[in-house]
Amino acid sequence: MPDLPSKEQALDLRQYRYLSTLLTFFVAILLISNVMGQKLCLIWGFSIGGANLLFPVTYIFGDVFTEVYGYAASRRAIWLGFLCSFLMSAIGLILVALPPHPEWKNQEAYAAIFGFVPKMVGASLIAYWCGEFANSYTMARMKVFTSGKHLWMRTIGSTVVGQLVDTTVFLSLAFSSTLTLSSLIELIITSYSFKVIYEICATPLTYWVVNTLKRAEGVDSYDYNTDFNPFHKALGN
Repeated sequence: MPDLPSKEQALDLRQYRYLSTLLTFFVAILLISNVMGQKLCLIWGFSIGGANLLFPVTYIFGDVFTEVYGYAASRRAIWLGFLCSFLMSAIGLILVALPPHPEWKNQEAYAAIFGFVPKMVGASLIAYWCGEFANSYTMARMKVFTSGKHLWMRTIGSTVVGQLVDTTVFLSLAFSSTLTLSSLIELIITSYSFKVIYEICATPLTYWVVNTLKRAEGVDSYDYNTDFNPFHKALGN
């Protein structure tokens, strides 16, 4: 069994060298996926939304936060991402609604990018919150259960749970009133399968990042006595 950090060490996330940088990139990728993910791409004959190429990366970040720094760090990241996404969406809706200057001719293009549909924003935020916390909780509990062994099992297992929650919640809230039940289920299965395969393919990269950070930071957190309440010190240490 690894040496357990003291309570103060486990909660003082400011002591780590790379955590702030990782949090910044996590939030940046999350916001980029929301803005640029609207494009529909055709890759090898498959129709893939831009968000499907970017958003799963946030789950890889979630695995890294939980595995290296513990659930508290992941909880902070999830809340920061949630609040920043909400702020971006709210400002986008307000700015699109404001009347444009007569000499400014780009209102339609601006609205196409930042004219977030409130229903889609709500569904996305709720799904993100539920899915990310399901992912981090599963990752933390599996690490304790496996005594830190079989990282691949934890990264894939947490994604199986987290992405199932995220995909089901988002697509159900966003499209249940416009799609038939069979079409909705097909869409959920297709999107979910892609995200899980994405995570499996990214496993070698996740291994490298996790092991590099553990050596650099000198930490390997285990959530033995963690309060998993997502609202507990949400943005604190």
